Amino acid sequence: MSTLTDQWRQALLAWDIPQEILSQAPTSPWIHPVEIFEVKESEAVTITPSAQKALEALPLGGSILDVGSGGGKATAQLLPTAAHVIGVDHQPEMLEKYQEMAQSREISVETFHGDWPDVAGKVPAADVVVCHHVLYNVQDLAPFLIALNEHARKRVVIEIPEHHPLTSSSGLWKHFWNLDRPTEPSAELALSIASELGFAAEIEHSTIASRSSVAMQKMVEFTRIRLCLSPESDAEIQGILESAPADTIREVATIWWDVA
Repeated sequence: MSTLTDQWRQALLAWDIPQEILSQAPTSPWIHPVEIFEVKESEAVTITPSAQKALEALPLGGSILDVGSGGGKATAQLLPTAAHVIGVDHQPEMLEKYQEMAQSREISVETFHGDWPDVAGKVPAADVVVCHHVLYNVQDLAPFLIALNEHARKRVVIEIPEHHPLTSSSGLWKHFWNLDRPTEPSAELALSIASELGFAAEIEHSTIASRSSVAMQKMVEFTRIRLCLSPESDAEIQGILESAPADTIREVATIWWDVA
């Protein structure tokens, strides 16, 4: 293991929730609510810088492999240029939404359930591989990136926040548990690891709109679960969320490389 990949792993391990807090959690805090990741029919599709990088390499009628697809937000930006899309996710509910998104647009679709790169051997290659907002869930980054590269015929495009997305809840952890949370790893470290693996990786920094709004009641519920709290804390959580300025934009990085 290289120094960089070890640095990435150790930085993610620092995000582990202390056992004395985790043992009090009524529900597992490691959730990815489908409501946040689905593509709603009424939702306008905006071409982000990451989507533009994918479209540059995607031939008309080509194929997309979306790793950590969720409900298909990354893929939806590439339609109708792509004629065939492939979604990989570890949550079956996400894949159901992904299929619905593609079928409603009359696009050929395949889905594969499981963790990447564990299921990579079952998944076909595609012209462009996209992977949005997944890397901070991956401790062993090198084989993950290698498998992305092996499945792309033309280009790999990754989008992640500049820093770990849970940094936005650091104030809440301090308030409820007096727990200081880390800020690393970063997109720049992910870029360095990709470069060390031999990929001609480049990075572009940008801001994008925050994910589609979720009803306050649901946001309180998601926040409470992630903070290992009980429903008795809902009113206090809601008060804090309502008093905080809404985040309308996110700072993200697009990391991409062409396949040799």
